[in-house]
Amino acid sequence: MGGSFDPVHLGHMIAAQDAREALGLDRVIFMPAAHAPLKDSAPRVSDAVRLELLRAATAGDPTLEVSTLELDRGGVSYTIDTARALRHAHPVDSIFWIIGTDQAARLAHWREIGALAALVEFIVLTRPGFALPAGAMPAGVQAHPVTAHVVEISSSEIRTRLAAGRPVHWFLPAAVADIIASRSLYR
Repeated sequence: MGGSFDPVHLGHMIAAQDAREALGLDRVIFMPAAHAPLKDSAPRVSDAVRLELLRAATAGDPTLEVSTLELDRGGVSYTIDTARALRHAHPVDSIFWIIGTDQAARLAHWREIGALAALVEFIVLTRPGFALPAGAMPAGVQAHPVTAHVVEISSSEIRTRLAAGRPVHWFLPAAVADIIASRSLYR
């Protein structure tokens, strides 16, 4: 599950759980991007802080992991590069990439989507009552729609609330909220 995770929030955690349960995945690996290619701005906190927050959020759950693969590589994080590295490291495992319907609609614009589709299958988190439109996936893409819980939380909203001094405790895993509060992050 890739993203900026700036910061990681309960929506991310619930999405990971929904995908894992729906497809019986052994684990979900959170993959923080060094720089997401479809985002205009860089993360607001350092890579080290985003990693610390992710590790705090996933601590104690053996089905969740955090990878530094994209951060270690640096630069723009293209999923095709990550998928190739994961395939090399895990040649016989099934690899799924978890995305939302917003990203599914943009898959045709992802770098080397044909090669990527040969390496991973996509889990597309949909809202209850909404399905992927017929023909929405580029040729060769295998997509598994999963009806996910609707959690209207975004990292940008959390950053805005924090900058305004508004509470965010119920938007975040408790350990993440504690770290953010103790260090006055995003203020």
